Amino acid sequence: MAVAVIMPELGESIVEGTIVRWLKQEGDLVKEDEPLVEIMTDKVNTELPAPASGVLKQILATAGATVKVGQELAWIETEARAESPAPSGPPPVAEVGFYGGHEEPAPVAPAPAPAPAPAPAPTPTAGDGRTRAPGRAFISPVVAKIAAEHGISQDELMRIPGTGTGGRVTRADIERYIAQRRTAPTTPAPEPAPAPIPTTPAPAPVQPKEGEEVIPLVGMRKAIAEHLTKSYHTAVHVTTVIQVDVSRMVEFRERNKEAFQQQYGVRLTYTPFFVKAAADALLEFPMMNASLIDDQIIVRHYVHMGVAVALGEKGEEGLIVPVIRDVHKKSIIDIARDLEDIAKRARNKTIGVADVQGATFTLTNPGSYGALIGTPIINHPQTAILGTYAIVKQPVVINDMIAIRPIMNLCLSYDHRLIDGMYAGRFLQRIKRAIEEFEFFR
Repeated sequence: MAVAVIMPELGESIVEGTIVRWLKQEGDLVKEDEPLVEIMTDKVNTELPAPASGVLKQILATAGATVKVGQELAWIETEARAESPAPSGPPPVAEVGFYGGHEEPAPVAPAPAPAPAPAPAPTPTAGDGRTRAPGRAFISPVVAKIAAEHGISQDELMRIPGTGTGGRVTRADIERYIAQRRTAPTTPAPEPAPAPIPTTPAPAPVQPKEGEEVIPLVGMRKAIAEHLTKSYHTAVHVTTVIQVDVSRMVEFRERNKEAFQQQYGVRLTYTPFFVKAAADALLEFPMMNASLIDDQIIVRHYVHMGVAVALGEKGEEGLIVPVIRDVHKKSIIDIARDLEDIAKRARNKTIGVADVQGATFTLTNPGSYGALIGTPIINHPQTAILGTYAIVKQPVVINDMIAIRPIMNLCLSYDHRLIDGMYAGRFLQRIKRAIEEFEFFR
């Protein structure tokens, strides 16, 4: 029996993914729940386990392909394909499971006693080499779910003309059938398969010149590119910059970093102070913590802070944004522990889908690699993102005298559809005050 490997729903709002690599090749033996294929989404990479034990018969989606939720990725030939004796009683009621229906023999009427038995008809095939029982095509989980939601019986489902491989009923087929059933008083007559839509030929591959190299845009880098492009073309980006004197914060860290690590077991960096200052400010300026969904504004009075971190041992595999939940309720010590935990798991690439979902605001820290100023792109559908940049000693005027102070830039990008410049400026001033006056332990 052939069992389909289906692209599952890997998380909220995830409708597609990209095949990064197959961990098994066609003809390899696989065991149930053994990692089979690595799939990348715009959230995180994950390994999809095999749904059954057997032989990986056919790979339908190659590395680099973009696949939709519910799409067939491959077929596994199980040991149940071996011939079995014909049942003496009527066949069981048809079932459709997550990986498709079980193959069943068609009911055979008993031949009259005096007449010779007719020659057996050839077993139909699905056109792709997989055996199908007479009158029975593979039913995907998506089609089965739609049929159940609209009260379509198994027999009625089998009568729908299919335009897929081997007569398989596709999602478009069943949706067309449902639309016709609503408008017609009786069951509509089967329609001929629609003519294939002409497709634009794929562009010719780029031919590199001498000294050039062509690298395909695949995997996480492709997902990041698509997500940022969507965000940039959806939100109306504006960036406001403010300078902050971080003298007290720098002095506190230098004086306490060793004792902090000995007492609490984590390194004391500047980032927990930025996260805490931003979380407190978001409670006072909740529109910065909102989302514009269609024509509705969702305002949140809690803070789930997304913090951008680098993937891989040396940070060479792109950025990911894990979430610190309910950060507005946490102390500097709690935040420092959370940051160290997500940084460690990002280096080891053990962050899961749930870890990167649900952020209401994002903080990114380009200052860690010396950047002085920038315009971060909003992580849609959030409304704003705060960039913290490098701390640099600069001459400043204090009481008409020149002094040398550690200064940094805070850069806030926000969606101008929801946020005005004055509101953004007041939000930044609130963060500036918390850092300069060092309000964290009051």
